[in-house]
Amino acid sequence: MTGFILAIDQGTTSTRAIIFQTNEMGVPTPLATAQEEFPQHFPSSGWVEHNPEDLWETTLRTCREALVSAGIAATDLAGIGITNQRETTIVWDKATGLPVHNAIVWQDRRTSEYCDALRERGCEAEITSKTGLLLDPYFSATKLRWILENTKDGRVRAQSGALLFGTVDTFLIWRLTGGASHVTDATNAARTMLYNIHDGCWDADLLQLFDVPAAMLPQVTDCAAEFGVTGPHVFDGDEVPILGVAGDQQAAAIGQACFKPGMMKSTYGTGCFALMNTGDKPVASTNRLLTTVAYQLDGKTTYALEGAIFVAGAVVQWLRDGLQMIGHARETQALAQSADPEAVLTFVPAFTGLGAPYWNPNCRGAIFGLTRGSGPAEIAQAALQSVAFQTRDLAQAMKADWSEGQGDTVLRVDGGMANSDWTMQALADQLQAPIDRPVVTETTALGVAFLAGMQAGICPSPDEFAQSWALDARFEAQQSRADSDVDYARWQDAVGRLLS
Repeated sequence: MTGFILAIDQGTTSTRAIIFQTNEMGVPTPLATAQEEFPQHFPSSGWVEHNPEDLWETTLRTCREALVSAGIAATDLAGIGITNQRETTIVWDKATGLPVHNAIVWQDRRTSEYCDALRERGCEAEITSKTGLLLDPYFSATKLRWILENTKDGRVRAQSGALLFGTVDTFLIWRLTGGASHVTDATNAARTMLYNIHDGCWDADLLQLFDVPAAMLPQVTDCAAEFGVTGPHVFDGDEVPILGVAGDQQAAAIGQACFKPGMMKSTYGTGCFALMNTGDKPVASTNRLLTTVAYQLDGKTTYALEGAIFVAGAVVQWLRDGLQMIGHARETQALAQSADPEAVLTFVPAFTGLGAPYWNPNCRGAIFGLTRGSGPAEIAQAALQSVAFQTRDLAQAMKADWSEGQGDTVLRVDGGMANSDWTMQALADQLQAPIDRPVVTETTALGVAFLAGMQAGICPSPDEFAQSWALDARFEAQQSRADSDVDYARWQDAVGRLLS
């Protein structure tokens, strides 16, 4: 058995393939990476779509490119791990494999009115009690219903078994295996608003509520399992087993070795997602956080509290692509450092609404405190600060929900924005707690590489893997708690104005 693993990281704005090689302790370390961006589609205000063929084609190309870059063949791989943008919804024809509609992305808000109608009917309590989720357009169920209702003969075809549904992992597995496997893992299933996280199965009552035929749903498995093998069209006839799958945020928690209750990670990609491991019992939130599956191994489920911020790295993309203030994301830190220290701007980047703990899909972004002296540096600084403020929103809500999580919990961070020292320092100041950045910040891909390697028998146990976690940098609070509270009060006032 070789020590090479291919991790596919299919994200919201790009697809990456990373080859990992296990070291002498069986711990995966990155060897080669290939990445490719793909177009975003915005057909209407608040609507966000992807062409599923873009997801597939970028996956295929980056996998092949990564193998070439690593100087290995597909036959050298012990297995494949897949991690993905989670709630994004795809429906395709079972016979042809062709999508019947563009993928509706997790950020999409087109079903807000339908969610409001269900809420008025008193449906949210049942949904939350079974799924741990709030009734929101963010999740897959209402997106799936929309596709069935807005595709010619969609519901009839779905009821006859002619159409299949999947989150992105399921769609990629279907394509990779040539249609042999229609499967997902528990972490992705838990984000559909159709899966009962207590019973560990698709919920018949919820399927009836959303009018979703059970025949179009994938089989649900552990995160480390046999998901199928690649067909001859992928690697020129070579078969490679798919052995690990987890939604991107759960994969990051695994990659950060958050295996003990109370451990917390936050991933800064397009959005920001914080997960706190709560052990083998789900913790119901009273602060509009989500109760979700952290991971499932050997049939045993570990749960987490999760808070989602819709816009984190996306605010930097907006500075680059929308305002054209910067040419590259890395320029943002230098701009923030050069900002006028007397400037007081507050940027609420609610481009597609606000996530936890507010869950308001209808409010939109704003910048408060603009003067004639406000320029790119001040706006960039306010954009990065918004990430720290939103993370504080999540951390405070988590501590309020789970008494065992009280105290200054060390936060493990990853994702593209974690490489910004300025942003991480702002985060430490707001949380008044240590921020730990690991040596390997590609923890999402690392998490599924570990899952696949563990299933293949070349990676150690979770406890042994946790011992290999290595610190790159720790950021301690430099601002006083009183000063950070003043800044945070300014943020809360700005959000309050948007919500009023």
